[in-house]
Amino acid sequence: MKTLLVSISLFFIATVNAQPCTPLGDETTYGTGNVWIGYVYDNSNLTSYKGYMNEGTVSSPNFDENFGTSNGNFNTNGCPVNASTFSVRYKLSKTFASGFYDFIVGGDDGYRLSLDGGATWIINRWNDQSYTTTTYTAQLNGSYDIVLEYYENGGDNRISFNVAASCSGSDDTNLYGTGDVWRAYVYDGTSFNQYRGFVTRGMLNNPTIDESFGGSNVNFATSCTGVQTETFSVRFRLNKTFANGSYTFFVGGDDGYRLSFDGGATWAINQWNDHSYTVSSYTATLNGSYNMVLEYYENGGENRVTFALASGSSLPVKLMSFSGAALNKKAVLNWTLAAGSNPDYFDIERSADGVNFTTAGKLTVPAATNMQADMNFNYTDAAPLSGKSFYRLRITDLTGIVTYSKAVALTFNDAANQNFSIYPTVVNGTGSMTIQSANTVKSATIVVTNAAGVRINQKVIGRLQAGQAISFMPFTATVAKGMYIIRIADDNNILHTQKIIVQ
Repeated sequence: MKTLLVSISLFFIATVNAQPCTPLGDETTYGTGNVWIGYVYDNSNLTSYKGYMNEGTVSSPNFDENFGTSNGNFNTNGCPVNASTFSVRYKLSKTFASGFYDFIVGGDDGYRLSLDGGATWIINRWNDQSYTTTTYTAQLNGSYDIVLEYYENGGDNRISFNVAASCSGSDDTNLYGTGDVWRAYVYDGTSFNQYRGFVTRGMLNNPTIDESFGGSNVNFATSCTGVQTETFSVRFRLNKTFANGSYTFFVGGDDGYRLSFDGGATWAINQWNDHSYTVSSYTATLNGSYNMVLEYYENGGENRVTFALASGSSLPVKLMSFSGAALNKKAVLNWTLAAGSNPDYFDIERSADGVNFTTAGKLTVPAATNMQADMNFNYTDAAPLSGKSFYRLRITDLTGIVTYSKAVALTFNDAANQNFSIYPTVVNGTGSMTIQSANTVKSATIVVTNAAGVRINQKVIGRLQAGQAISFMPFTATVAKGMYIIRIADDNNILHTQKIIVQ
């Protein structure tokens, strides 16, 4: 009887799962009003039609879709499709006013874009790949049948589309900034390939630049369409008048950078190659007006470009390191200046979004400070913002030159200390302990110190799943009886602090 019941149950389940569904949509109709019709197929070669989906809104055809999963099912207007191997043919009929337009399409895996119903492809990356974007600029006027095709062949999936009026011909990229305010012309591509608009940097009587473009692989806003900060370039222009004298220029970058005083005809500083952040200096006697050009490119990873100048023999500060930690609900910041620096004071700035900073505190360097050796500084923000905060230094030297540090991100969560369980808390110095987290920690590190803060042991755990319990030996050798501290950190953020007793 038991065998018969099991057989009946399995038959019922198989019958339910095998129930057919009907794909909706005709595979040919084009979307209108900026709303795409995406015809979905249950393999990577646009066959075995399963139903349709929509992308875009009445106000914009732009979209960025990851289908909600990398290996589960996602629903169409018809039948569900497994998100591991599938394909989509998006169709949209759209009318463009006369002008130039930038199309930016990205995908993981293959994608291709047509403006003539699929007869030809203006963008064609029909191959397996991690998420990559491609840009094409077209002069359009009238109605076009746009086809965007995409396929996924395992792993992560994503398809994105963006179109906007092009900056081509709208700005004079030969204009120079004045009054110590640079005009920075931004391009997609590492060789000034596609113009994306301009920004201004520097301020009246202070041409200093320290620019990280909002972060790595994010969209950097400009006067026009902006640019993705992964492979791009910038040409800064400034016309500046110098009184007769000696000047030292400091330019840094990750990756390439170069500085010219004659509009780009020759380069006084030239580090036009891929590298981590480095700084170069150049000293010259100047007198009169100069067309200064600072060029920069980024070829993947971190990005940063800096510019500073000093007159006579004075040198700006050189920041060797800047770091922070979230400790006991406070932001503890530490930094080091190199020997020979001449700092006057530090403004400690913080931000909730990494873009808009306000002053959280100020630290003045005593007048008698002698920077003949590297010198360490620190500051504690006792009332940080809740959630994620960004901190940076605004450093003013004795000549009035201002430089900025890169920002560090810290996270403050009042409930974080309640999310971990460590036991036992009374040990004999040789046994193991169990650590369990209620939440997932991306990059966990366990640090053991004595009561004076001296590190006894450290172990990198890596990803710690929610609810996962791990065994940990707090001591690798015999230790004295007394109180010790265990801290669990995620990157720079202290997530949990626990006292333990060794008997």
